[in-house]
Amino acid sequence: MAELLTEDELTSALNHLSSWRRDGSAIVRTVELDSFAQAIQVVNRVAEIAENDDHHPDIDIRWRTLTFSLSTHSEGGLTAKDTALATEIDSVVDTFRSQA
Repeated sequence: MAELLTEDELTSALNHLSSWRRDGSAIVRTVELDSFAQAIQVVNRVAEIAENDDHHPDIDIRWRTLTFSLSTHSEGGLTAKDTALATEIDSVVDTFRSQA
């Protein structure tokens, strides 16, 4: 069972996750990739990580624009699971952007 982050913990985490913003009880990041195919590759890699972590983001796909939303629904808010997955998503996005 994951514990909810305190406001100070969340603020500190978001200082290191500069592409993410808080949206109520979730953190959200929108990213634009070079193509639809690249966006789907990112989604597929994030899906593999999410399955491995047993923690799944909400993902909105709009052509080559992806919006990731993270929240630990079972806990009713944000936990370290969310900030850890956000870090992993950032790494995936950075990897695919550097390949372009």
